[in-house]
Amino acid sequence: MMRGGNRKMRRQMDKMGLQMEEMSDVREVIIRTNKNEIILPEPAVSRLKIKEGYMYTVSADTYEEKELEVRTFPDEDIEIVSQRAGVSDERAKEMLAETDGDVIEAIVRLQ
Repeated sequence: MMRGGNRKMRRQMDKMGLQMEEMSDVREVIIRTNKNEIILPEPAVSRLKIKEGYMYTVSADTYEEKELEVRTFPDEDIEIVSQRAGVSDERAKEMLAETDGDVIEAIVRLQ
């Protein structure tokens, strides 16, 4: 990299109205998907203020990946809870998960 490249980059960012700051107090970052979690311990995190909000840059030397247990329920159970409680299928699935698949308990809690 050229000497003074960081200074030039910061000046260009200032001209464009972009502000970047290091977040030194971050202990871990967790990225959750539907199927797994990625845990980044002691990451380096930067926050860039942009017009629409913020953009984060995360880097870490190590990571841990955990596969999440994804419970499935019969479509009929989801449909029954959804229709009887008047909620979306996604909300019905969440409540079935909370009630360990008990359809009646899920309906009662949602009403």
